Amino acid sequence: MDGAVVALAAVRKAVREGGAERPILCGVDLAVTAGESVAVVGRSGSGKSTLLNVIAGLDRADAGTVTVLGRQLGELDEAGRARLRQQHVGFVFQSFHLLPTLTALENVMLPLELAGRPLSEGRTRARELLAAVGLHDRPGAFPAVLSGGEQQRVAVARALALAPALVLADEPTGNLDDESAAAVLDLLGALVQQAGSALLVVTHASIVAQRCRRVLRLEHGVLAAADGTVR
Repeated sequence: MDGAVVALAAVRKAVREGGAERPILCGVDLAVTAGESVAVVGRSGSGKSTLLNVIAGLDRADAGTVTVLGRQLGELDEAGRARLRQQHVGFVFQSFHLLPTLTALENVMLPLELAGRPLSEGRTRARELLAAVGLHDRPGAFPAVLSGGEQQRVAVARALALAPALVLADEPTGNLDDESAAAVLDLLGALVQQAGSALLVVTHASIVAQRCRRVLRLEHGVLAAADGTVR
């Protein structure tokens, strides 16, 4: 796992249901390197989102280690994990999560403003990213007038605003038709590879997984290669 942007070793996570403990992650090992795109597929409820939350430090693993950019999340307090997310992790969600009262440009600028970047720098960076996702002519458009595919492109641009080392995508094309989904994933993969970031996508859609360099399956808490080889 040397050189990995994110590395998991023997990670376990369980939840309590009705007084009983239900295992979600059962000794998961995973390493994703810079420039690599990895898809984790599995049925709804298989633990894919829990896996992302553990990697992002939103949930704590019950056992094992989660290392992001050489830092073990278990050794960081909540504030430390939040700083790591803000500075080095980008998120793309199924439901876009664009702020409806902000334009496309302002939505992309938001992470830069929160990070304290000068307004002029943020505006320039946001325009560059909108151009990269094919929306150079829509900076002043509000989310309500953008199509689903266009909204997701804005969300991709926003996720990459701070040039994160790690991009986490949770069912990023679940609200798109197959053609738009393929286009968005190809674009996201290309931009991430160009930036040298690591991309981890969780999805139940094969059209999404096929566009990643490596495909893994999460089933019964065990992460395996698509051919069934346990990881």
